[in-house]
Amino acid sequence: MRGASLALLAGALLSACAVGPDYQRPKIESPGEWRIDYPKAAEVANTKWWQQFGDPALNQLIETALRENLDIQAAAARVDQFLGVLSTTRSQFFPQLGYSGEASRNRASQVAPTAVPAGVNPSYSLYQAALNASWQIDLFGRVRRQSEAAQAQVYASEQGRRGVILSIVTTTATSYIALRALDRQLEIARGTARNYADTKELFQLRFKGGVVSEVELAQIESQYQLALATIPALEQSIAAQENLISVLLGRNPGAIPRGKSIDELVPPAIPAGLPSELLERRPDILQAEQNLVAVNANIGVAKSLYFPSISLTGLFGSLSTAAGDFLTGPARTWTVAADLAGPIFTFGGISGQVRTAEAAQLEAMLFYRSTILNAFRDTNDALVGSMKKREEFEAQARRVRALRDYARLSRLRFDNGVSSYVEVLVAENDLFSAELTAVSTQADRYSQLINVYKAMGGGWVDASDPLAAAKK
Repeated sequence: MRGASLALLAGALLSACAVGPDYQRPKIESPGEWRIDYPKAAEVANTKWWQQFGDPALNQLIETALRENLDIQAAAARVDQFLGVLSTTRSQFFPQLGYSGEASRNRASQVAPTAVPAGVNPSYSLYQAALNASWQIDLFGRVRRQSEAAQAQVYASEQGRRGVILSIVTTTATSYIALRALDRQLEIARGTARNYADTKELFQLRFKGGVVSEVELAQIESQYQLALATIPALEQSIAAQENLISVLLGRNPGAIPRGKSIDELVPPAIPAGLPSELLERRPDILQAEQNLVAVNANIGVAKSLYFPSISLTGLFGSLSTAAGDFLTGPARTWTVAADLAGPIFTFGGISGQVRTAEAAQLEAMLFYRSTILNAFRDTNDALVGSMKKREEFEAQARRVRALRDYARLSRLRFDNGVSSYVEVLVAENDLFSAELTAVSTQADRYSQLINVYKAMGGGWVDASDPLAAAKK
């Protein structure tokens, strides 16, 4: 008994050792600053930035998406799966206890080599019950490495869930902005079509009076039909956008409530932060690192196969052919055993597993580095895009104002007989196109601002987490 205790103590101490490399974060060279330098506003990145648009309808849509989106719920289920794997893996650290029992009626052969003697009843009952225990001592850290890998997979799945939250929030906001832009374009198209219809009626009267030619009447007809042709395409795009948002909300396609117009929305502030901070808050980077931790631990799991495994087993119970003797001392039975098993020649079986694990670790490390580089690129693109889209929108707005003056003055010239209607036609068509383009550019500007928050991550993901977890 003393020897068994010493063996258990030695096994427990040695289990603290584990073969294989310990994880060390790869060194990453971060850019010192972004290509676009914004004033520091780091605290903005940790708030629910979509509320800065000032649209209660948008706020409600995002809250609904966080609670009802099916992708978020599926991501939460994946976390639970890995938690189950972790619990199963960690259970190997401890002895496994069990029990068994059996009652049977049997008949022995009377003609077998070990036949029942003549005169002895060949039929008999057998009663048995036992408690059993087994423990595989983690002498070389196999279970420890497996547990390390399972824990990293839990962390990785959690970061994957945070990444889904990030994507759903930003996609919902971007889709709503696009919907409001389409609504505004539809208003412009319908308003323009009404104006052209009024002009067409006026020209028809002038044509009957011989004031304008049939050519000019055909020109205004063409202009009117151009505006009408724009409306169905915009209505189709609006329906498709509503269907997209409905899916994000976890519901069947249908109408989406509106709030403020796109012109009434307030652009959110630009968050700021050092490039190195992305390593600590972007879910995809954190997920890639935890996957690297897991495959790094798997190298140790593979290398542990080179070493022997030691298992301790025990059984204590009772075995009797008579129910009355079942719990008496003579019926007692017990077994204590130690098992040692290890490889001698595997002809590359274990080395192949080690090589596979090391290659997987290299692949995961390269993917981790690639994820970081892409994160820096995404953030730079979003920051540059937000600034340039603002400049583009401001230029488009100035162009619209100029074209409105151009269209107004051209119509005055036509009404005064100074110029033909061709000049008015060109000016109004250019204005119509410019107004539609300006709305698209405004939506792109807001989308680029949303992309900045998506690229930089931040504490707002954690601020959104309670809403997503409420459905879990």
